[in-house]
Amino acid sequence: MKFLLITLITHTGERSTTERFREVVRNAVLAEELGFDGYGVGERHERPFISSSPPVVLSHIAAKTTKIRLFTAVTTLSLLDPVRAYEDYATLDHLSDGRLDLIIGKGNGAAQAQLFHVTAEDQWERNRESYELFRRLWREDKVTWSGRFRPSLTDAETWPRPLQRPIRVWHGSATSKESVDLAARYGDPLFSANVTNPIEPYAELIDHYRERWAHYGHDPADALVGAGSAGFYAAPTSQQAVAAYRPIFDARVALQRRLGLPIVFLTLEDAIERGSILVGSPQQIIDKVLRYHKRFGHEVMHLHADADGLTPAQHQATLELFQAEVAPVLRAEIPSRPFPEARGAS
Repeated sequence: MKFLLITLITHTGERSTTERFREVVRNAVLAEELGFDGYGVGERHERPFISSSPPVVLSHIAAKTTKIRLFTAVTTLSLLDPVRAYEDYATLDHLSDGRLDLIIGKGNGAAQAQLFHVTAEDQWERNRESYELFRRLWREDKVTWSGRFRPSLTDAETWPRPLQRPIRVWHGSATSKESVDLAARYGDPLFSANVTNPIEPYAELIDHYRERWAHYGHDPADALVGAGSAGFYAAPTSQQAVAAYRPIFDARVALQRRLGLPIVFLTLEDAIERGSILVGSPQQIIDKVLRYHKRFGHEVMHLHADADGLTPAQHQATLELFQAEVAPVLRAEIPSRPFPEARGAS
């Protein structure tokens, strides 16, 4: 199994914006030092997030690291001009020596949809159209194209040409079959959010992905699935883990209430029992990931990259414990295909 750390760069004002960005970069460097396989930066265009420009953040991380793969989580193609998105990520592909993976999706949030004049009726069609054009731009030196949501192209050339040809594009999925079907149609991997709800809705979407994968004529053995988690804290005993994480969980629920978001798990115990949150002893976390793997068949999973209320020392200690006692067992128990190697400067 492969392991990513992912951040949406939540910013609630407890420190300066500058320091929050610096923390993200420090966490990425730490992730590489500890042996994580990838580090992801989300894209949101509304409060309480400051992750509106993942290519810029990931470029800075690329300059501070050498081996860890860099992920977008997700690139909101429904909101973006695919030509401009291509230019940004092709540039980042070179600056990172080919360490870039993309996770695309339509994005979430009414405020950012309003900001970009995207509606509930057209968001999935925008995502599909933008991805299909983005895909061609990455693969073809000249593109002639027409669609609904941006001006047409005639023998268009886009620069720079990318380092990875092609690049691996994952499709981020939370609740919709549209993204699942798009991934299966093009033979792309799927990354299930697996954050907000109990296991079954996500498992059903992954089952649908595998069904559509076969429908489009792909070899079932080639399907690749990743899955998220709703939080992480490991300690030598479950009692220590729960005691340390409870105020963090309670603060998260309080924030969800202030933002008017639905609350699925009212207590930490319920979240541990029915949700994807990973809080407990190393063995408890291993057992839970293995249980999810039986349902998902996933080879990649992500943990939260942020301290989420932990002190920096607590945050580093729990990630070190994960890599020392959890990751080796899961890597041995769950085979995973290798990630692409960095290409190096040409």
